[in-house]
Amino acid sequence: MSINLLKGNRMSKTIAVFGAGPGMGRSVARRFGREGFQVALVARNQTRLDAYTGELAADGIKAAGFAGDLADRDALPGMIKAITARFGPIDVLEYAPSGLDLLNAATAVRDADAASFEFPLDLLLRTPVTLTRQVLPGMLERGDGAVLFGLPVNASMPAPPFGNIGTAAAAARHYLHTLHCDLAGTGVYAGLLQITGPVGDSDAGNFVLENYDPALLPEPQNPADLADAMWDLYLTRDRFDQVFDLQAA
Repeated sequence: MSINLLKGNRMSKTIAVFGAGPGMGRSVARRFGREGFQVALVARNQTRLDAYTGELAADGIKAAGFAGDLADRDALPGMIKAITARFGPIDVLEYAPSGLDLLNAATAVRDADAASFEFPLDLLLRTPVTLTRQVLPGMLERGDGAVLFGLPVNASMPAPPFGNIGTAAAAARHYLHTLHCDLAGTGVYAGLLQITGPVGDSDAGNFVLENYDPALLPEPQNPADLADAMWDLYLTRDRFDQVFDLQAA
């Protein structure tokens, strides 16, 4: 299946990468940029964003960084407005928030109380739903677009030490899967990449490798391989989700 990057009077499409860190986010930006996309990068650290956009520019990719906190939902409409003012409508919304933030909030399922679910639900469900509602009407009007999530694999597989995170991720997965079904025939796609281990070069991946016994951990996943998998979901649109498997990469 080919994706037409030239539609109407627009010269290229735009991907907005929310949660643009040094691992998967940066690699997704580069992968889609190689296919002709303009890239908007969103994260809290402007210095990092400037470094990423410089790397992309060196590869001939048009990109800009937009500093913002994904936990501040009131600021998200203004963020979308700033991105569209710079690049035009968002054609792909990619959302894969920082694993380090989630690690720091992890609560084992036996110890979880109502309050322990608030931050994971904000980061994994409420924020991406807010973003999706901002961009989806325009995608539907154009008859083209995609909403792509990257979530930990405990969205569909129990992991008791991360009980609060897995529960929130499962809710996000269900939301996106339901959206995927609802969008059938519209030209707009919703898809999920489930990530099964530490992501190489990421803050969370580095933290895990420095603080846990490597013998007990799965091999770190190459962020470029994850980005390829995300591109394949977008390009083929033949399934809702993929659990990234190193053996199949």
